Amino acid sequence: MENLINKIVTNPQLHSSWLNTLSMMENVGAKKIKNCEDPVFVSEMILKHAAEEARHAYFLKKQIAKIIENACPTYEKKYLIAPNSSFYYLNHLDVLICKYLKNTFAFSGQELKYAAYLLVTYAIEVRADSLYPVYQKVLDKHNSKVNVKSIIAEEKNHLEEMTTMLKTFSPHWQQMTEQATHLENELFENWLKEIEMCV
Repeated sequence: MENLINKIVTNPQLHSSWLNTLSMMENVGAKKIKNCEDPVFVSEMILKHAAEEARHAYFLKKQIAKIIENACPTYEKKYLIAPNSSFYYLNHLDVLICKYLKNTFAFSGQELKYAAYLLVTYAIEVRADSLYPVYQKVLDKHNSKVNVKSIIAEEKNHLEEMTTMLKTFSPHWQQMTEQATHLENELFENWLKEIEMCV
């Protein structure tokens, strides 16, 4: 992964598209959280998480100007890397985790939505906890003006929060998180292959 990110960072156009792709994925995450929250019984934690994911999308988008001004004005496919798999990444993971929760625990309705929110978010935070530090390491190596240190700190906090919420939610939380991270890892490996083909 580090070699791939190194190739991306050393190419200004690719690097701009990479940041735009990450921004888009964070934005999809923010919208997904808003879509799954209960209209009445929404917790402060969920509001905070949605707001922070939206802020990450904005922060990453702003970083693009440090590389090339106005390089990626929108999330159109031409401004993204591996646009289809990047755009549907979270939705695909959500579908896989929902199937698992239905088949293994017979969840349905709002309980299914909430459980899927917890597990999808947990799996993505685990991924962010490995991806962003590698990206920052490469940025530091090249003395880049871009940095993602604030995102790293917040994602670490998110992961701790999701773990606490999962422990409260179910006695089977460890079994659930193992399966969620397994499903996400398969998606991530395929996504990386597509990114490599574009790079």
